[in-house]
Amino acid sequence: MHAPAATLSSSRPEESDPIARFLLKRLGLALATLFLLSVIVFAAAQLLPGDVGRNVLGPFASQQQVDRLNHELGVDRPIVVQYGDWISRFVRGDLGDSLQYKEPVWGLLGPALGNSLKLAAVAFVLLVPLSILGGVVAALRRGRLVDRMITITGLSLTSIPEFVTAIVLILMIGIWLKWLPVTATAPEGANIVTQVKYLLLPSLALVAVLFGYVARITRASVIEAVDADYTRTAYLKGLDGRHVMTRHVLRNSLLPTIAVVATQVGYLIGGLLVIEKLFNYNGIGQRIYVAAQNKDFVMLQDGVLIVGIVYLVATLLADILYSLLNPRIRFGGVE
Repeated sequence: MHAPAATLSSSRPEESDPIARFLLKRLGLALATLFLLSVIVFAAAQLLPGDVGRNVLGPFASQQQVDRLNHELGVDRPIVVQYGDWISRFVRGDLGDSLQYKEPVWGLLGPALGNSLKLAAVAFVLLVPLSILGGVVAALRRGRLVDRMITITGLSLTSIPEFVTAIVLILMIGIWLKWLPVTATAPEGANIVTQVKYLLLPSLALVAVLFGYVARITRASVIEAVDADYTRTAYLKGLDGRHVMTRHVLRNSLLPTIAVVATQVGYLIGGLLVIEKLFNYNGIGQRIYVAAQNKDFVMLQDGVLIVGIVYLVATLLADILYSLLNPRIRFGGVE
C-alpha cells in the first residue's frame, strides 16, 4: 500500500526540476532585459532637447540661476554617475522626487499606475473571452461564412488605428446613442460599478484593436490541434466530442494564445497614451508623456521602468501558466 505513495513522491521532484530550470532561465532573461531597458531609457532621456533648470525656472531666469538649480538637482554630473545614482535608488525602492513638481515620484506615478491597471483589467476581462471564443468558433467553422466574418472583422479592426476606433465609438455610443459616458474619469467617490461604466468605452476601443491578434492565433492553434494525430486517436478511442475538445484540443491550442495575451498586457498598461488623451484619463502613459515634454528625467525614467517591470511580470506569469500546461516542459522536453 505504501509503494505507490513512494513512487508518486519520488516523481514530483523529477517533474518540478524542468519547470524550475525553465522559469529560472526566463527570470534571468527578464532581469537582463530590465537592465538593458534601464540603460536605453536613461540614455534616451539624456538626448531630449532642452534644459531641466530652464524648464523649471522659466525663460526669464538668469543663466546663473539655471546653472545653480542644475547643480542642486545633480543633472550637471557625469552621465555614468547620474545613472548609477538613479538605478541604485530605484532598486532600493526610492523613486526620488519629480524635477518639475518637487514631489515624490511615487505619489504621482502610483495613482496613475492604479488608473491604468483598472483600465487594463476591464479591457483584459472583455478581450480574452471574446477573442478566444471568436477564434475557436472560426476554427470549428473553418471555410464557412462565420469563419470569414470573424476573420475579416478581426483583421479590419486591427488595421484601423486606435484613435480612429475610439473616435467612432465616442460618436456612436457616447454622443448619438448616449449609452456610455465619453470620458473615462468617474466622479470622485464613485463605486466600482460606476467606475467600470466609465471605463467601458475606452476598453471597447482597446478590445477592437487587439481582438484580431488574439482571435487569429487562437483560430490557427485550434485548427492545428483538431488536425493533430492525438485528436484523431482520441476520437478512435471512442471519446465523445466534448471531452476531446476540452481535454485535448483546447488545452493544447491555448498555449500560443497565452503567450500572445501576455505580450499585450504591457501594451494595455503603458501603451495607452492615445486612449488616455482621447478619454481624458490620468493614466501612467499620460504621466510619462508629460514628463518627457517637461524633461522631468526622474519621473520619465521611473515611469518607463515601472511599465517594463509590469510587462515582464505579466510575461513571467504567462511562462508559469505555459509551463504547467505544456507537458514537454513538465517532463523536460524543452529547455
